[in-house]
Amino acid sequence: MFSTPKLATFAAISCLSLAVIPVARSAVIDVTVGGTGVIEYTPNQVQANPGDIIQFTFKQKNHTITRSTLESPCSPLVGEGAFDSGFVPVADNVTSGFPQAQLTVQDENPIWIYCRQAGHCQQGMVFAVNPGNNFAAFQAAATGSATASGASTAATGAVTVTTTVTVSGNPVATTYTSAAPASTSSVSTDHVIIVGGTAGNVYTPSNITAQPGDTVTFQFHTKNHTVTQSSFPDPCRALTLTSTTGQVGFDSGFMPVAANATTFPTFTIQINDSTPIWSYCRQQGHCGSGMVFSVNAVESGPNNFAAFQALAIQLNGTANSTTSATGATDTTNGALLPVRSAAAMVALVGVVVGLVL
Repeated sequence: MFSTPKLATFAAISCLSLAVIPVARSAVIDVTVGGTGVIEYTPNQVQANPGDIIQFTFKQKNHTITRSTLESPCSPLVGEGAFDSGFVPVADNVTSGFPQAQLTVQDENPIWIYCRQAGHCQQGMVFAVNPGNNFAAFQAAATGSATASGASTAATGAVTVTTTVTVSGNPVATTYTSAAPASTSSVSTDHVIIVGGTAGNVYTPSNITAQPGDTVTFQFHTKNHTVTQSSFPDPCRALTLTSTTGQVGFDSGFMPVAANATTFPTFTIQINDSTPIWSYCRQQGHCGSGMVFSVNAVESGPNNFAAFQALAIQLNGTANSTTSATGATDTTNGALLPVRSAAAMVALVGVVVGLVL
């Protein structure tokens, strides 16, 4: 449903519409997310027709675009149609090149959205597409919420990830925190992972050890890849689709990069604890060829990286064969593109990506 500079994440969710909507008839509706001293979406509601594009521009602080429901405005929608941009941090000194995400509207049904940053939804930071007469009730329910479902994340340029998540959606880059993170070192390390490129369909390196507080930055090179959280027993399927407890894993969304590119999109996650994190590329056939990645795999035990990769190759990615160069399909009333920088967005105009977060 979104497009983001992943940044990521915003990952992307979409549903395929059977109707062809002429480009000339679609409108681009601008929405500003946050800003200096601003904890709101501006405007906070819009009317849109099928084919219209909602273009979110992320400004100061650290916000998300997360789908919820009219009944539970400050809790992420889980399952079919869910999406989440992931946290998009913007420093106070940024004056241009703000990250953007695009939501392509597929029908006239309402779409309810909130910010997962701790306390923001409860302060009324909610947004709706085609809310009818229900927006006031939606916002009132948000400000009356007794508990916050968002995770607190500072505008440091990282997305917080834990293995016990509470959000998501389709290919979307997301961040979740369900428990207090372990104590972190005063000095953190940013682990840079090259995705694809001249090395082929691999993450380089593909298996790392990281400490709580460290960040992992995925730099996407040539071709079209994702980094999508999965699980050890089901390496080639998104955690969002396989979790029996409603967990929604992170997903960068597809990141197409031309062979002659000199700048590369990135997607960053922050490590909260030492629990293993498993991920893979959703591009068709890539996971089955061994394009998987792990953080803190226990190499001395049976669930080590080699076993994870071998299982992915054994399954041959067949459980996740719905992905393509533009994404996977799902049923929702919007099309989400991953979060990207403003410059990268130019190349994405008019593209509708199907997602699975």
